[in-house]
Amino acid sequence: METKYIPLYRKYRPQTFHDLIGQENIVHALSNAISMNRIAHAYLLCGPRGTGKTSSARILAKSLNCKEGPTLTPCGKCPACLDIMNSIPVDVIEIDAASNRSVEDTQAILEKIQYVPVNGRYKIYVIDEVHMLSNHAFNALLKTLEEPPENVIFILATTEPHKVLETIISRCQRFDFRRITTDDIVKRLEYISKEENINISKEALYAIAKNSQGGMRDALALLDQISVLGVNKQIDVSDVNEILGKISYEKLQEIAECILEADCSKSVELIDNVYSKGNEPVQIVTNLTQYFRDVMIVKNCTDKELLYTLTQINEVNYDKTKEIADKFTVSEIIQIIDRLSYYATQIKETTNKYLWLELCIIDLTNYKNLPSAENLLKRIEELENKIANGVAIATNNVNVKPVQPQVKVQQAPKQEAVQSKPEIKTVVENKQPENEKPSEIQVKPEPKPTQEIKQPESQKTESDIQKLWISIVQSIESVPNRAFYSNLARPVEITNNKVVIAFSKEIFVKQAREGVKNKALIEAVSKYLNVSNPIIEIITSDNIDLSKKIIPNNTVQPKKEEEKDIREQEEEAYRNFVEAQKEEQAKPPVKPENVSGQAEMVKELFGGKYIE
Repeated sequence: METKYIPLYRKYRPQTFHDLIGQENIVHALSNAISMNRIAHAYLLCGPRGTGKTSSARILAKSLNCKEGPTLTPCGKCPACLDIMNSIPVDVIEIDAASNRSVEDTQAILEKIQYVPVNGRYKIYVIDEVHMLSNHAFNALLKTLEEPPENVIFILATTEPHKVLETIISRCQRFDFRRITTDDIVKRLEYISKEENINISKEALYAIAKNSQGGMRDALALLDQISVLGVNKQIDVSDVNEILGKISYEKLQEIAECILEADCSKSVELIDNVYSKGNEPVQIVTNLTQYFRDVMIVKNCTDKELLYTLTQINEVNYDKTKEIADKFTVSEIIQIIDRLSYYATQIKETTNKYLWLELCIIDLTNYKNLPSAENLLKRIEELENKIANGVAIATNNVNVKPVQPQVKVQQAPKQEAVQSKPEIKTVVENKQPENEKPSEIQVKPEPKPTQEIKQPESQKTESDIQKLWISIVQSIESVPNRAFYSNLARPVEITNNKVVIAFSKEIFVKQAREGVKNKALIEAVSKYLNVSNPIIEIITSDNIDLSKKIIPNNTVQPKKEEEKDIREQEEEAYRNFVEAQKEEQAKPPVKPENVSGQAEMVKELFGGKYIE
């Protein structure tokens, strides 16, 4: 009768501390503890899968219970060693916490602790995946774990130590297992391949080791799976990639070149060929992500030995990968990886996976048009240079029709340098007696760079003045004040340092020359003309047609919700005012008996009529 085949990861499981690969610090600590007879009552072994946690627990148990022990080299022939190797639960009890996680299971363990060991010196409980125990089970174990019987040892193993209660961790000696390096895995695989007569190349062993992600068990399982291909030929990297479902490195380089050259048609064709060979869309995107990750490391790493360890690259394909990496910038590579991660998520969530795969490759071939922080910073720098060189960015908006303004004008055309004066004077002409002095408002001048006006003042048309007035009004920050000047005022003259505007009513002139409305106008004119002492004249005129607005309503945009209500009230008042002007005074105004000063103002505002 033929013997049953034993998988490689079981056949070559470490039996002594000497066979344990890649965990030298833990081997040294446990060996010294055994030699000095300083055995703790509880151990916690943490680390990724396949790094030797359970094997270390069994080796420690054999070292303690061997008939020749405690020893660092258990014989492997005595009843205690054979029981541990065959997983017979006599003195060493292995428990899977994932299937024995309740408090009743823990109590069953505690009931048997009081019995002495049969073949060895210690009764050892190895609890694998201990983080799966429930909180009640942990709490039931606490007291016994802290002070177990003299001949009882607990060895807890877990891949997720953060899920273990702190009260449990504090009662154990903790050892953290690290991932096994690629070189250590390759050495072990070479030894096993030689022992098993597996015909495999070293590049294929490196591909297996890198795919195992630091786990020896995963590497041995893959070697066991691929070993059947080496009967009539040597196993190479392509065989490993085929078993793993990975795209060949040469094919990935072709796709990268298409992305680099923005060859959309060829890239789609390559993706279709790869997909037709049985590769799933998620798998294709994952392979592309891994490839560009390797490209990024090649671009930033100069140590070839370290590079070969960190990536899937070898000496054969290094030169070609280096050539591709030099043609990309780091930000472009990061951006491509980010887009690949996005499409990987979309492909997993959608039913039409191939469609999203095509969108992914088309998007990548246009990577130069994708928005990036580098491109935005470059554009901002160009705009700053234009402004510093005196290029008027806002002048491009002068020809925009008022009905559909595209952008808010924030900067005036270039203007001639104007000498600063000691103070700002606002002169208001409103048909007052000659002996009455115009009001003057003093503000602190703020020095600002001056500009030149391109067009001579004598050649300015009415349309030009209106466009300049639009820019000035849009510079007013307050929405009510902006609406006041845009709806009721009309420009008469705008020069280098002087603005003349007109209203149809004395009441509007009075409002424009006083308070916040006057201050807002001064600030807007100063900001737009880039002078610290503009001369502003406010007059009245009977020839103003307020029914034809020169500034569209949609140019006055409120900044807050409460300002929107104020603007609506202003516009409603303006419409009522225009209608009142057009109506003929059919009835003589009737003045109430008792009126206040506010009522008099309302009467003057609405053409001599009282609003009840």
